[in-house]
Amino acid sequence: MTNFVQPVIGGVDTHKRTHQAAAISINGQLLGDREFPATVTGHAALGKWLASFGPVEAVGVEGTGSYGAALTAVLQSAGQRVIEVNRPSHAARRLTGKSDVIDAEQAARSVRAAITTAAPKSKAAA
Repeated sequence: MTNFVQPVIGGVDTHKRTHQAAAISINGQLLGDREFPATVTGHAALGKWLASFGPVEAVGVEGTGSYGAALTAVLQSAGQRVIEVNRPSHAARRLTGKSDVIDAEQAARSVRAAITTAAPKSKAAA
């Protein structure tokens, strides 16, 4: 019997001091969520944590041009596909509530549903 490892989709709600991450399976099952410090060490740990669930298909990150810029660079340098996601709409927040965990999971789900396909913002000068 062959062991099949399902691809994983990550979602990250970024903040100045911490980032909240969520991992879902390609089928939409929530695999876990965890908070990481917004530091070089925390960014690397977040990437390793996501990969611990299986091969990472993509990571949806809020704020790739601001609080998520350094995380985006770390994930991309590790070969991950990063997609810019928007904050959940006010309507969605009324339905599901507001928390960093919910926002991180919604970021992953928006990537899974192909709701957002924007390339990460670049801090590099044009």
